[in-house]
Amino acid sequence: MRVLVGCEFSGTVRSAFRRLGHDAWSCDLLPADDGGPHIQTDVLNVLGDGWDLAVFHPPCTHLAVSGARHFHRKQQEQAEALAFVRSLLDAPIARIALENPVSVISSRIRRPDQIIQPYQFGHAESKKTCLWLKGLPLLRPTDVLQDRGRWDNQTPSGQNKLGPSPDRWKIRSKTYTGIACAMAEQWGVD
Repeated sequence: MRVLVGCEFSGTVRSAFRRLGHDAWSCDLLPADDGGPHIQTDVLNVLGDGWDLAVFHPPCTHLAVSGARHFHRKQQEQAEALAFVRSLLDAPIARIALENPVSVISSRIRRPDQIIQPYQFGHAESKKTCLWLKGLPLLRPTDVLQDRGRWDNQTPSGQNKLGPSPDRWKIRSKTYTGIACAMAEQWGVD
């Protein structure tokens, strides 16, 4: 199966599909962190290249509701980000998954088909992630951890522990390996 993982520089999802024998490629404006099969370009340039499945991770900078207090200052950027998401969802690919945190995609395009958490896939962390699906089943949890009240990535007030840094956005945007493996195992079937 030919798999495109759009807006991914880490190679996490791409590698999960490749381990199962798929012809999977990541695509991002940034180079791949892991040096694996990667197309360094705007993902819109390769949407029509005969992919069987695509998993998209569009930037959430102008979409996530965690930044809602700034929405009034970035209406143009948000409109462009939503247009990008629409282009991805409308790509000529039979099976598509688009992931993003809780965002305005839900109110401006459509509600997500599913909301998942890392702790449903073996990671002792919390990060509510929405999935918009086309031609794919819901992702089944693979290793649900019991609720501990607070997860490893949370402060006592429930905020993310990761402090400010130049790479914070990059670290927080990586897909958890348990989720990536579930995507490959459950969606990588012909």
